[in-house]
Amino acid sequence: MNSGGIFDLEETSIRIKEIEEELSKPDVWKNQGKADNLSKELKGLRAIIGPHNDLKERFETLRELSEIVEDSDTDSVEGFLEEARDVYKAVDELEFKCLLGEETDRCNAIVSINSGAGGTESCDWASMLLRMYMRWTEEHNGSVDLIDQLPGEEAGIKNVTFIVRSDLAYGYLKAEKGVHRLVRISPFDSNKRRHTSFASVDVIPEIDKEININISEADLRIDTYRSSGAGGQHVNVTDSAVRITHIPTGIVAQCQNERSQHKNKATAMKILRARLYEKEKQEQEEAAQKGHSDKKKIEWGSQIRSYVLHPYKMVKDHRTDEQTSSAEKVLDGDLDNFIEAFLKKMASKS
Repeated sequence: MNSGGIFDLEETSIRIKEIEEELSKPDVWKNQGKADNLSKELKGLRAIIGPHNDLKERFETLRELSEIVEDSDTDSVEGFLEEARDVYKAVDELEFKCLLGEETDRCNAIVSINSGAGGTESCDWASMLLRMYMRWTEEHNGSVDLIDQLPGEEAGIKNVTFIVRSDLAYGYLKAEKGVHRLVRISPFDSNKRRHTSFASVDVIPEIDKEININISEADLRIDTYRSSGAGGQHVNVTDSAVRITHIPTGIVAQCQNERSQHKNKATAMKILRARLYEKEKQEQEEAAQKGHSDKKKIEWGSQIRSYVLHPYKMVKDHRTDEQTSSAEKVLDGDLDNFIEAFLKKMASKS
């Protein structure tokens, strides 16, 4: 695969052979982490090559059928056209997956949602977004690990961090990074007035253990505190939650979902490493650096997508102009059209 994030089938085939040879060596299993990473990479590459070879066979079959099917044989013609439509759809899906060829695209995604301007309204909106991404993950046969959550004073959540574990999780969900705007009749307003709420979504890859991020213990401040979220009586009466601050950058990572302080610290360090990796990556890439310096506040005019529930229903992505009137379906996790439209637009610019 090339650096532009698009799979090169010849390069991918060569890489598969390299990994297979590496995994065939007995010594590789002495380093379980390395072996697991190679196995994961191999699985991901085969997920592209396998469907590609299958489509080649189906296309060849269609080509042969086109030479023998008689126009007068209505049933055969209809069957041929149906198979052709299926192949075309499968090609389109595979072409899209081939866009996700960057090093981190196959990683799990660490997602953070923060409520913005709007008070209780935005806290409720943040909880709606959490549900939306959880439903999206379910539809993609993945799972969600809740890492940290701060509830709103009256309703919803002020902020939440969770890990989405599924194939190509980061590759897909990186399209969701930005400010999301909701317009609706407020369920918290007795006068039934229309309100606008904002929440930001940040997505970073759960980086590979093999990626080296130098972190000095002297640069860390580690605080423990009592968990404020769900998890049973134990987490609320002991200082099991952990917050780690990287003093030079001010980057903070925290975790409170485990009963064990040790496990919470390990998870917080994993998130801190991922955030430092993302920061370093942004600083090295001119385009990403520009996006970082132009980062906007979580308020009016900065949104990447608007979800309107009143006076009409519409969800519109302002980066691609992709839109739908099926707002409820989108809030129930039907995000693929928006994600694909954005990633295809980004690929066309590279």
